[in-house]
Amino acid sequence: MPFSRIYAALPERFSAPLAPAPLRNPQIVALNEPLAHELGLDPDWLRSPAGIALLSRGTRPDGAPPVAMAYAGHQFGHFVPSLGDGRAMLAGEVTDRTGRLRDIHLKGSGPTPFSRRGDGRAALGPVLREYVVSEAMNALGIPTTRALAALTTGESVVRETLQPGGIIVRVAASHVRVGTFQYFAAQDDVEGVRILADHIIGRLYPELTEAENPYLALLEAVTARQADLVARWMLVGFIHGVMNTDNMSIAGETIDFGPCAFLDAYDPAKVFSFIDQNGRYAYGNQPDMALWNLGRLAETLLPLLDSDRERAIEQARGALMRFDGVFNETYLGGWRRKMGLALEENGDARLAGRLLAAMHRGEADFTLTFRRLGEGVRTGETEDLVSLFGAGSGIEDWLGDWRARLDREERSVQACHAEMQATNPRLIPRNHRIEEMIQSALAGDYAPFHRLVEALSHPFADAQDGLDAPPAPDERVMNTFCGT
Repeated sequence: MPFSRIYAALPERFSAPLAPAPLRNPQIVALNEPLAHELGLDPDWLRSPAGIALLSRGTRPDGAPPVAMAYAGHQFGHFVPSLGDGRAMLAGEVTDRTGRLRDIHLKGSGPTPFSRRGDGRAALGPVLREYVVSEAMNALGIPTTRALAALTTGESVVRETLQPGGIIVRVAASHVRVGTFQYFAAQDDVEGVRILADHIIGRLYPELTEAENPYLALLEAVTARQADLVARWMLVGFIHGVMNTDNMSIAGETIDFGPCAFLDAYDPAKVFSFIDQNGRYAYGNQPDMALWNLGRLAETLLPLLDSDRERAIEQARGALMRFDGVFNETYLGGWRRKMGLALEENGDARLAGRLLAAMHRGEADFTLTFRRLGEGVRTGETEDLVSLFGAGSGIEDWLGDWRARLDREERSVQACHAEMQATNPRLIPRNHRIEEMIQSALAGDYAPFHRLVEALSHPFADAQDGLDAPPAPDERVMNTFCGT
């Protein structure tokens, strides 16, 4: 099995080797066979005792130990200089069939030197949530970590109650975070920051090695990826829930699906995470929070940008100022596609803003609004769309202006409808469906989990499965929890 040990080969202060104890009775709940094949891994081997040992405690065929990665982070604005993988481990890297290097990383695998007072375990519910949502994000075309496997451990963990333990095996371009850079910067370890930056450039951004200032180019590249990523979140109504700097990937992938959720009724101030009492990471705040996090990354890179601190600050500021341009391009371009517009007009941003305002006033379902808007293009009827809006929304006036704007498009109704339905998903991981799935799994019935995973792998396809329905009042999920 072609495992590498690239991150673990960095200097000792970057990670801690582990020797995890065997679990009582690890069993595979789900194995992502298409992803396994993509990684060059044999699914039959992964189901064998040796494969389960890899998936449950990072036991590699070559005997090399897994490691816990060191990092720091701002958690809800408060800096913690040492966090690290407290319940996770990096088994190593594999080269997939396209030649990309990918991490194999376990969460819930047991205590590490970074666990502090934690047990290092994960409950099964959050494991299944991450599996479902990360694979759904991939099917929606949004950069994300992937789920290779979910396992039960045969052991219980203590949270609010006794719960079955679980492990998720995830795959990423890298698990280096903004907080990883902060870990070394907090210790004034400029050489550590340089080693880490060189590692990331070589692995994720090799084209930057020829740049005049590779470290400035790195900041610009990470800024662009994050701006594009968060815009994509916004376009599907995704709320990450805990955008701490230790949860922001340098690879520009969505990572750490703890208290995440998707909007039902549109509300820019919506928060689901129980721990986000002040709404720091509300849906509408996510672009500002991403830029704030990037500012913390820029601070760590200042010594590498220029020996003159003032010049370094100016260079960093210039890199961060590119965020808005990238975000707005992805964001406005996405809204145009969601509304069926291929041409660009100056009033398009205002048209999108007016629709969102009407959705907010009318408490319209985010996903169904755009799906039914696409159906309205095909049928010429919008009664089903209007029925989503409460009184006083102003949606009828908006529809008149939208139709007038659509009339100026230079393409057929069929082409417009096809693009809208390929842009606006029918199906997202509805919060109440996830909770139903988790409760069934905790009772020993995994059929709803597998049904949801399969349906979400085709989010734009029409189907009569009932999974696209918004929650009834008594089904609404008010809070989500990170599972620690």
